[in-house]
Amino acid sequence: MTGEPFIPERITVHLGTPDSNASNITLDFPDYIKNVASSEIYPTWPDSALRANIYAIITFALNRIYTEWYRARGYDFDITNSTQYDQAFFEGRNIFDSVNNIVDEIFNSYIRRQGAIEPLFAAFCNGTTTTCNGLSQFGTVDLANQGLTPLQILKEYYGDDIEIVTNVPVATNTPSYPGSPIEIGDRRTEIFTLQTQLNRISRNYPLIPKIAAVDGFYGEDTANSVRTFQSIFNLPQTGIVDEATWYQIAYIYISVKKLAELNSEGLSIEEAFVPIPDRLSAGSEGEAVRILQYHLAVIGAYYQSIQPAQITGLYDAATETSVRSFQRTFGLPETGVVDESTWDSIYSAYAGIVESVPLEEDDVVLYPGTVLREGITSEYVRVLQNYLTEIHNTYPAIPAVSTTGYFGPLTRESVIAFQNQFGLRPSGIVGAQTWDAITSVWSDLKFGFDKKPFQNPGYTITAT
Repeated sequence: MTGEPFIPERITVHLGTPDSNASNITLDFPDYIKNVASSEIYPTWPDSALRANIYAIITFALNRIYTEWYRARGYDFDITNSTQYDQAFFEGRNIFDSVNNIVDEIFNSYIRRQGAIEPLFAAFCNGTTTTCNGLSQFGTVDLANQGLTPLQILKEYYGDDIEIVTNVPVATNTPSYPGSPIEIGDRRTEIFTLQTQLNRISRNYPLIPKIAAVDGFYGEDTANSVRTFQSIFNLPQTGIVDEATWYQIAYIYISVKKLAELNSEGLSIEEAFVPIPDRLSAGSEGEAVRILQYHLAVIGAYYQSIQPAQITGLYDAATETSVRSFQRTFGLPETGVVDESTWDSIYSAYAGIVESVPLEEDDVVLYPGTVLREGITSEYVRVLQNYLTEIHNTYPAIPAVSTTGYFGPLTRESVIAFQNQFGLRPSGIVGAQTWDAITSVWSDLKFGFDKKPFQNPGYTITAT
């Protein structure tokens, strides 16, 4: 699945190894976490050690649910109680008071990598009879006795680029398959997920054609992508997404994203489809409004008739003016309200711009839409390195880096130095805010005036 994770109301546990003929049990998610924690750790451990372990237990379970690890393989459960595959669970066992109290407090929190949305694959083991590339349960006790906080303990095992997300909403957990086949002419929210996954899979399977517009509409280009996928993976080449095709796509998507590894590249917030409310209008606020304003800011730089928006997160009068100008340009009812048809048109216009603009370092390059971090290789990293090196000539505290296209430790150091220099959180990760700041500084230094981001000579767009 894509989109923001949530805490499921209930979880289904298979009482045995995945292929065993064992029964399933469905119970409230907090009760499951209490049972596992009482089965895995000792109640007398220091509070910081208990909390670190419980965060890992919660996050491991959420990763299984978010990636549909078992359901995508045809099983009718979310997780097993086999420690060979998952984590311990014993039906009917007693719950420790200390565990009970902590879980009630933090059950709706999880660990993720900065810039990613999916729960971390938080592997753990006891650290004595078994070891693993993850958290050592007994090792957390020593770290807690040294005075480390739960987050500091977790960083010792999972790296400095993790964070704990709190107050995650609780929702009913249902399988991601929409319940009926998807075919040409359909328009559904789930098609955004399908198109996003197919485009990501196509990086590893280039025979699968890219879907130009990730717009929630199942047109012929999406059907062609599905047919090619079905051909590669020995499914009937119908171009229709039935349950078997849906979960095969989900399975391959999980595989190529490596969500089940600690070095997961992560699904960026910008890459995931963030559901937009049925209606955005004056007074609306939050993440959906910021996404809207970002798209309008980019589109407004290309279309003279569209007023760019400021990215504030508040649907104010200026945002309404921007929306009205977009609707007028694209022949939509000029309501100033973003409904489904307006959002679809905005997203399609933005996607067309990103696809059409050449990746030229002498122009300010559009934010690629995925978080850049250590370990990634891409042309956008090479552009980033070029910007940082040129900025170094004016700000020597920001190290120059070789334009290799590989985001290594030296690039991370340069990014952190830039973030410190310009008052950004020094994460060493380049998201939209850092990318925009870097390109702004680079453009000011190169051209001597406020950035004019998307003005390529001779490049025009006509609304159709």
